[in-house]
Amino acid sequence: ENREDMLSSKSNKLTEALEEANKLFRGVRRSREAALDAQFLVIASSLGKEKANELHSEMAAFDSLVFAEDLLTFMGINRVQVQRNDSDSEGTSSGYLPSDAWHKLGEEAEKYFRRAPSFHYMLGSFSSDPPVPKQRVERQKKASKGEQKQAMPAQLKKMEESHQEATEKEVERILGLLQTHFKNDPDTPISFFDLVIDPNSFARTVENIFHVSFIIRDGFAKIKLDDDKLPIIEPSAENEGKEDHSHAGARNQAVISLNHEEWQ
Repeated sequence: ENREDMLSSKSNKLTEALEEANKLFRGVRRSREAALDAQFLVIASSLGKEKANELHSEMAAFDSLVFAEDLLTFMGINRVQVQRNDSDSEGTSSGYLPSDAWHKLGEEAEKYFRRAPSFHYMLGSFSSDPPVPKQRVERQKKASKGEQKQAMPAQLKKMEESHQEATEKEVERILGLLQTHFKNDPDTPISFFDLVIDPNSFARTVENIFHVSFIIRDGFAKIKLDDDKLPIIEPSAENEGKEDHSHAGARNQAVISLNHEEWQ
């Protein structure tokens, strides 16, 4: 019933109604009374939401009457003269403002209008200097496939082939040493670390492990563990090596970690 009064920003009736509802809630004993209280809270929350939406975000509204009153005060209106003139007849046109009131207002307003307009460009900044010409970068023509093959240095090709041949020769040399040592003393196991470790060169030790890995991969040798759980290596039989090479997926491979301290 009092919806408009409660939504008014100058009225506190919504707050008073909430305070009264809090007092009445203390005497609630039945479910019907609690339901009425809940219904009131729904209505009050909707009214509060509408009241909050009507608030000004700038928290200050322009009042033309207040502005006019302040303007007249600035221009020097005499309130006593106003009251006296009100009692006079309407035909009197002496006025309430002093003679220099509008001149005073003009001088004050002139301060805010005697500003040079800000300068701005319509289409961006204007520069009197000519643009710097961009240097043209000539693109290299793509060579055909035949020319690319011819451009490959012959010396590099020889280096790749020589490196591959050197690796194969080193693998064959180590395999020959392993087979010869095993034939001379087949009952004595060959320690893997004694075979690959070079006590004078860590890099050479790494290369030896690398070359032996090819022998293990191709099935020409196999690594086992002795009673002390240390790796030993022995060459495979000819038939066994061929069979392992054809079934490469059945073999297991491992990665060995060896740093300089362990090598020493």
